Amino acid sequence: MFTDYKPTVGFDEYFCGETARPRADLAPLLASLGQMGLPELNRSHASASQLLRRLGATFRLNDSGLKGSERILPFDPLPRLIGRSDWITLERGLLQRLEAIDRFLADIYGPQQILNDGVIPREDVESSSGWRPQMQGISLPLNRWCHISGLDLIRDGHGTWRVLEDNLRCPSGVAYFLENRRVMKRLFSGLFEGRAVQPIDDYPSHLLRTLQDLAPWSDTPRVAILTPGVFNSAYFEHSYLAQEMGIHLVEGRDLVCEGGRVWMRSTNGLEPVDVIYRRIDDDFLDPTVFRKDSMLGVPGLIDVLRQGRVAIANAPGTGVADDKLIYAHVPAMIRYYLDEEPIIENVPTYLCARPDDQRYVLEHLEQLVVKSVAEAGGYGMLIGPQASRTELADFDTKIRANPRNFIAQPTLQLSTVPSLSDGELYPCHVDLRPYVLRGASNWVSPGGLTRVALKRGSLVVNSSQGGGCKDTWIVDDQRMAAPQPHEAVPC
Repeated sequence: MFTDYKPTVGFDEYFCGETARPRADLAPLLASLGQMGLPELNRSHASASQLLRRLGATFRLNDSGLKGSERILPFDPLPRLIGRSDWITLERGLLQRLEAIDRFLADIYGPQQILNDGVIPREDVESSSGWRPQMQGISLPLNRWCHISGLDLIRDGHGTWRVLEDNLRCPSGVAYFLENRRVMKRLFSGLFEGRAVQPIDDYPSHLLRTLQDLAPWSDTPRVAILTPGVFNSAYFEHSYLAQEMGIHLVEGRDLVCEGGRVWMRSTNGLEPVDVIYRRIDDDFLDPTVFRKDSMLGVPGLIDVLRQGRVAIANAPGTGVADDKLIYAHVPAMIRYYLDEEPIIENVPTYLCARPDDQRYVLEHLEQLVVKSVAEAGGYGMLIGPQASRTELADFDTKIRANPRNFIAQPTLQLSTVPSLSDGELYPCHVDLRPYVLRGASNWVSPGGLTRVALKRGSLVVNSSQGGGCKDTWIVDDQRMAAPQPHEAVPC
């Protein structure tokens, strides 16, 4: 099956460098794939697409000028494997990072010690599009700000894990993470033979418990998901999670604030709501505090939050930590609040707001990846080695005009994993979005959403830019003491 598979330069997670030998811990999976054969793999792959279509697992695509078009989630059947020992380290690193970010958010919306001490420039925080001064002085349940987080991780060309981005407002993709496993178990059950893969099916129960933890004033907290409506690109996920948790899916018009509480309109009259899992941006949450023209939010919601009679996950204002300029300061947060060194390092980052960094970036644009600090989904980005002269000149102008709006990073060789497209296997670059829940306790999903840059040679994994996804397995580490010819060997 892999006779013609040629890993690209960098780190391939199935095969070892120049030797192109399978990695030792892939032996059972490769044996199962060999028994299945490529024709059967392709047939099952087509069935998986039909199953996802029936489930309505769609996302919003932006290609060929058709902005906002809907497409079935591109699913790749070859799973990504991560050893348990690696995963334990990643779990520790994720929880360390989020603890520091939570303390940072509580600090900047409170005493602002980190700003007063000059560890992070005040201008960097207060100029962020995610900064919400309206949240200053508000105490939150458990002093938690980030309850549901999706941090994007990558492996570089040497196989070293790094944090690429922090997603702390309304991280998406978890429904696809769960559906990928469901499809794999239904159509590719033979690939699980010889492996004890950690289950992920209990994510909805962990999510519900986390949300209920945020309402300590009630023995039976009532939780609802607040959605912008059926035309939102992630509506499939909103309805999916509501159904899996057995809670109400509501729009802003279904809620009303009266008597210092939030209530849901129902056929039985008004019913109280204690916790809102919001899937709309800060600006639209409460027209009396944020955007006055919002028709999606609930007037008076932030006042009830301030009184401590409703919890919102994630808390408004967490978006300041999504800012890619603030991302560069997270290692300093870890040292400041926790007195520890980061377990998972950032990708080296140049801040164009710094004159020396800006000069270097402008002189090396063709070698770097430049990102707009407030954009997401792969938008507002320049990949220097693949850019035209016109694109390079355009970004040069943009950076000079608004340096605060841009950061730059080296063009990394993201790790590759075999993927199936048009009947053949080839190496595709991947990242990983684990989901971390933080209520009264912490929980990290075993694995996460592996996003795949399906276009050959592409480094853009975002589904909105044509990327796909695959199942991620956390498995026990295996090493073969005496490999036989044609068997997998340690690298």
